Order: sequence, then C-alpha cells, then structure tokens
Amino acid sequence: MNKKEKKIVAIISFFAVTFGIVPAANAMHIMEGYLPPRFCILWGVICMPFLVAGYFSIKKTLSKNRKSITILAMAGAFIFVLSSLKIPSVTGSCSHMTGTGLGAILFGPTAVSILGIIVLVFQATLLAHGGLTTLGANTFSMAIAGPILSYGIYKLCQRLKVNKHVGIFLAASFGDIFTYCVTSVELGLAYPSANGGVAASVVKFLAVFAPTQLPLAIIEGILTVVIIMGLETYAKSELTVLEFLKGSDN
Repeated sequence: MNKKEKKIVAIISFFAVTFGIVPAANAMHIMEGYLPPRFCILWGVICMPFLVAGYFSIKKTLSKNRKSITILAMAGAFIFVLSSLKIPSVTGSCSHMTGTGLGAILFGPTAVSILGIIVLVFQATLLAHGGLTTLGANTFSMAIAGPILSYGIYKLCQRLKVNKHVGIFLAASFGDIFTYCVTSVELGLAYPSANGGVAASVVKFLAVFAPTQLPLAIIEGILTVVIIMGLETYAKSELTVLEFLKGSDN
C-alpha cells in the first residue's frame, strides 16, 4: 500500500471512528417485515436491471485501471458509515444520511446500485438496520433513485458551468433528499391513508422525516465536498483515470 492509499484509508478510518460511536436507533431504512410481500417482490424486480448494469459498469471501470478499486472501496465505505449514522427526529422517528452521492459522481449511478446493496445487506444482517425482505425497496430508494438524481444534477451543473464544488454539494444534498421522497412514496403505496389515499400517506411520511432530513442533506453535501477535496489532493492520479478531473476544474 503506497502513501496515497494509506492517506485515503486514514480518511475512511476517521469517519468510521467519528460516526461509529453514535448510539443505535431505529432509522429510515424500511425495517424487516414492514412491507407486504407483494411490494417486497415488486421493488426487488424493479432493482434487477439496475444491478446488472451496475455490475458491468464496475467491471468496465476496473478493467481500465485496477487501482480504481481503492476509490471504489472508499465510496462504499462512505455509504456504509453515513447511512449507519442514525439521528433521532423530533417526530419520534429517525433519519440518516445516505452517502451515495459521492459514488454516483465518481463512478456513475449504476455502479452505486452494487455498492448500495452490499452495504444494505451488511446493515440488515449485522446491525439489524433495514431488512432482507425490504432489501429491494431500500436498494431502489437509496442506491438507485438517489444516485441517479445526484449524477443528473452534477452533470447539469457541469453543463451550466457551475463551480465544481457547488455542483457536488447540490448533487449530494438533493440526492439525499430525493432518497427520502422515494422512500415515502414506497411507504405510501404500501399503506395508503383511509382519508386521502396514497397521496395523503406520502405527505404524512415526508412530514415525519423532514425536520431532521433537510439539515442532514446539507451536512452530507458538505462532507461529500470535503472528501472530494481530499481525493483531489491525495489521489489526483486515480481521479484522472476516472476522468473526474477532465474538464471540471472550474
């Protein structure tokens, strides 16, 4: 392991120690057994094409340069650490960051589907965070929908000549918020309100998580920018291989 890789590992370790000491709580991952079986199957089926695309995306990236696996692993660790940090809400529920914007910006949204599902499996089996029956729903919201929006916002900001770090902040923040919007839709579809149906239920779920999720999204945007700045300093050659630095130094 060279000096650059050691510094990257040190950054990961710092965040792991910083956030790993936070006490556990029930968080926004949809918990085991909460969704009816038909919705568990539906979301699992919807995820399959994205996971296949993600596998080939990662395979293509690593075939170009095996050293990219260090940054890929760091992106996965970032997702694991941030999405394991659970913040109690004033409504009695909990929220957490997702960490998926970083991977989407560096590797594209489909690659994050693989990173995300690996993280979700570990969290469900080792931390009782989320669940295996709800793996499809959690994967779609956190590892597919959110990253797609993050990637789209980042590319739009590039096209509009927005400052690179501002674009990264916006991409990570709005990707985080969108994840929770999609999760609220998933819950609303499964449990429509007696008065107002699915729409009323979705609004209710959005209101439950908004008090903590909005500030968390801002924090995630800032953390993502900080990580990118660290990589630009200590892993510039790896970012060049990923074409992240190409034409984005505004």
